[in-house]
Amino acid sequence: MLVIMSTTYLLIHGAWHGGWCWRKIVPLLEAGGHRVLAPDLPGHGDDKTATAMVTLESYADRICEIACAQAEPVILVGHSMGGIAITQAAENCHERIGALVYLSAFLPRNGESLATWASQDRESMVNPSTIDSLADGTIGFKPEYIRETFYGNCAEEDVAFAQSRLGAQSGAPFGTPVQTSAERWGRIPRYYIECERDRAITLKIQREMQRRSPCRQTFSIDTDHSPFFSAPDQLADVLLRIASA
Repeated sequence: MLVIMSTTYLLIHGAWHGGWCWRKIVPLLEAGGHRVLAPDLPGHGDDKTATAMVTLESYADRICEIACAQAEPVILVGHSMGGIAITQAAENCHERIGALVYLSAFLPRNGESLATWASQDRESMVNPSTIDSLADGTIGFKPEYIRETFYGNCAEEDVAFAQSRLGAQSGAPFGTPVQTSAERWGRIPRYYIECERDRAITLKIQREMQRRSPCRQTFSIDTDHSPFFSAPDQLADVLLRIASA
């Protein structure tokens, strides 16, 4: 059994979100004696990068910059679109990543993009809920679909908190293929956490991605796309179990 020495979690948010989405998870992991980092990717949250200038490369660069500044390899967790970002980052700075955790996230193979899989997810609420790419290349989200798509099992206060903080999203990372290799990304232990009631990335697509890119272990949570709000204790428990695997 592999022993992962890292006790530093690096939590990467998904599209339209920011590091704020992990606010219930950070203290739960810290209570277990771990260090937790939940940054804003470029163009998200409090980061001042112009959203229209954001690329998959800039996401990966930011993640690697943070991972390389740590004293030990990190457990790198990506939610939703964050799966694309952590995949490319893990290829670029593989020696700084102790494990990869895909939380209801896109899990691409070499040469695939987020769009590769999103275009196949016929039952996803995301595709009909987005606003066509604007002149600056950003993509909006129709507010009337936000709860059903992302927060179906969340408390009203969490929905209100999140909805007030959702920001613009660059379209560039969606269509950019990852470039990975068996020698770098492929050697990092990876885990998948399924969200069984997910309306953003349906369970069918989550499992098809895992079938194409098998993970060391899969965990399932009976909730929506946002377990960091709807099932924080269950999610934290899974993440702690992965650290001690």
